[in-house]
Amino acid sequence: MLQQHLVILMVKLAVAASLASVLTRSARFTQMLMREERTLMHRVQMALVSAAIFASGVAARVVTGSSYQAVDLGLEGSLVMGMLGGYVTGLLAGVLISIPAMFNGELMSMTLFAAAGVLGGLLRDVEPDKEAIWKLTFPDQALFRLLRKRDLRPAAFSLVCVLMILLAEFLRSTMARLFPSKGVFALQDKWAGEGPWLVVAVYATTLLSVMLPIKIWNSKRYERKLELQQLSLNEARLAALSRQINPHFLFNTLNSVASLIRQDPEEARQVIYKLSKILRRLLRQQENLTPLREELSFIDAYLAIEMVRFGEKLRFVRDIDPATLDLLVPSMMLQPLVENSIRHGLSSKVDGGTIHVRSRLLDGRLQILVEDDGVGIPEKKLAGLFEQGIGVSNVNERLKVLFGEDYKMWIDSRPGEGTSTGIEIPEHAGAAPQRALERTDVLVGSESL
Repeated sequence: MLQQHLVILMVKLAVAASLASVLTRSARFTQMLMREERTLMHRVQMALVSAAIFASGVAARVVTGSSYQAVDLGLEGSLVMGMLGGYVTGLLAGVLISIPAMFNGELMSMTLFAAAGVLGGLLRDVEPDKEAIWKLTFPDQALFRLLRKRDLRPAAFSLVCVLMILLAEFLRSTMARLFPSKGVFALQDKWAGEGPWLVVAVYATTLLSVMLPIKIWNSKRYERKLELQQLSLNEARLAALSRQINPHFLFNTLNSVASLIRQDPEEARQVIYKLSKILRRLLRQQENLTPLREELSFIDAYLAIEMVRFGEKLRFVRDIDPATLDLLVPSMMLQPLVENSIRHGLSSKVDGGTIHVRSRLLDGRLQILVEDDGVGIPEKKLAGLFEQGIGVSNVNERLKVLFGEDYKMWIDSRPGEGTSTGIEIPEHAGAAPQRALERTDVLVGSESL
């Protein structure tokens, strides 16, 4: 019989871990866990979501006639919700979780569960640092830290929480004895005569059934925090890349204006006007991804400035698949590549040359090519281009941040014949952008290889 009771207690721990894992699959519940400051509505929602899970365990035990005693975690669930959500969450969760038991005639359940929820809220208020709840340690660890006089306050708080959890189990056991006719359900109510070790096991199981969900949910919180930190890191990388290149784009254009001021003031005025339109667009750019048609429109504006310098020596040809115009591409992706073609492929040619921009869809992937018939890139320089070139390396880094490993970028060049730069990214429709990052301003120009 003793072994059977111990099996029930072990199953109870497994159920506690399972219910906690089920709740972590709820995105809304995970968001609630991430908040420490919650509005009244947030607390109510947290109570409703958790009560639906824990009350189902109570209902399963009631419906099966106590055949599945281990699934009843009503007291533990009420206590946990109070510790994590405060008085309102604990009280409301306790009341809702007790409803199946109340229908079964266990009339003291609502009082006990509501009191457990309030007790959990009291523990939350005792410690000013709300993160302390998530840092609860088991009694042996807390005692060890106290004896070593390290982390005294967290260790003391952990011991207080342990004592309050054991007090809640004591109240349940006492009420079960005082009200034997279905006053409240308790596992040990009918386990008399099995010795003191079984009582110790019951109390230990209650303690672990409270701490296990907290540990599981804390692991989920850490995972989410790591994701957010990675997101922030990616945003910082994108911002740094933007700051690296934009000044070069601006300074190069201003140098072109400076050379025109004495020769052709009216043309210089037109260039400044076109530059202001480009800068306006850059300052308004708020997304990492933008439709390809907007990128091409920006290239037109950029080339209008460059053609002031090169005149008819610079030719531009577009071979764009109409199906790709509304697909999303990284903002300011093409301009660095086109500028590289001009400055390092065509500018040194006496008769100038042509830049081709092509796009097509292939097996759900968007491919873009920027080709020129310029002087080409020497093989030795081509090998280290992704590490050394400002424009190319910047585009490659941004693609890596936005798409991870799900992209390709390559450069083919033959000295004297020209250079071709290709990019392949996932197909994303403009109507429903799938952003790798959210709300990161990527204001990018470029300068040189």
